[in-house]
Amino acid sequence: MLRMSKKRKQELSFYLNDRGRVTYNELCRKCQHGCRQSFRAVVIDCPRYLSKRAKKKEEHTE
Repeated sequence: MLRMSKKRKQELSFYLNDRGRVTYNELCRKCQHGCRQSFRAVVIDCPRYLSKRAKKKEEHTE
């Protein structure tokens, strides 16, 4: 495990779990975008997340 400075720990304190490791939300773990959220946050809506069960928006061609 990497050692972190006091300043770095304070910056990442919202993401650190009880073992001192950076942990992301379940939805954000495999996400390729940089908008990852902490495991402590409750994700209500993520604009970049698309569930496999979500219905795709139909494009209207006129």
